[in-house]
Amino acid sequence: MTRTETEMTAQLVQDLLRDQHPDLADRPVRLGARGWDNQLWRLGDDLAVRLPWATRSADALLRKEYAWLPALAPGLPLPVPVPQRLGEPSKRFPRPWTVTTWVPGAPADRAPATSATEAADALAGFLTALHRPAPHGAPAGGRGRGGPLAACAEQFAEGLAAATGAGLIRDLDAVRAVWADAVAAPAWGGPALWLHGDLPPANVLTEGGTFCGVIDFGDLCAGDPACDLAAPWALLPDGAVDRFHAAYRPAADAATRRRARGWAVLRALGGILVGEAGLRGRPGGKATWGPPAHAALRRLVATAR
Repeated sequence: MTRTETEMTAQLVQDLLRDQHPDLADRPVRLGARGWDNQLWRLGDDLAVRLPWATRSADALLRKEYAWLPALAPGLPLPVPVPQRLGEPSKRFPRPWTVTTWVPGAPADRAPATSATEAADALAGFLTALHRPAPHGAPAGGRGRGGPLAACAEQFAEGLAAATGAGLIRDLDAVRAVWADAVAAPAWGGPALWLHGDLPPANVLTEGGTFCGVIDFGDLCAGDPACDLAAPWALLPDGAVDRFHAAYRPAADAATRRRARGWAVLRALGGILVGEAGLRGRPGGKATWGPPAHAALRRLVATAR
């Protein structure tokens, strides 16, 4: 992790706006959220300033969102934070930053979806709309996202060993069985589809028991939809994954669903470790990541029996 040394304050945000986007500088500023890569500062009621504060990769991810997300957003059925302005590095702040639309709602790791049917349909509708063939030149996924699951074997082994060593995994054989089945599934043979690439509960917003928005498109990429189809295992209430697949179009074939279970295991291990194994001090690391990750792993292990 590389923490930005600049102290982030409302005054800094206003100064940056005054330097580069003065027409927005008089809006009230208040802290919105501190995430893993970025801090979000509310700018009035409808905008936010997004400033990277950790991980050097965040700079390129912000520029990627600015380049691609405005064209994708109008076709999505849930609100997403659409970049409006780009701020360039300066003496005042040495990294790029963006002004985006503000998406209201509570992160699903803090306020889980409770309306199974509505949430499953909303998530399926969102991913159906997003998963369209990506154009030539669309970004490739980082850390293996959207590519062959087998490329993440080392990541899986390390995550499983760490979680097991911390006493956080009970049914080790079943977890390995889900992973092995997923890796053995036939590879994706279709076109590279647009993917969100990073759909833990912290990046999906809820209101009234269902989903009302999706945030953080820094891992936007093109590839195998199984990467995103892992999300229902952690996001939905018990018993709602089948409802999701009934609503998702075109229906995922058996191989894609098997690969999705592998991605879901990988994400669950990561969530468990961040939530419960001493990583909470890192930017974005939160105890709220543990419960949905454990729930996903419990559901996935049941599919191996």
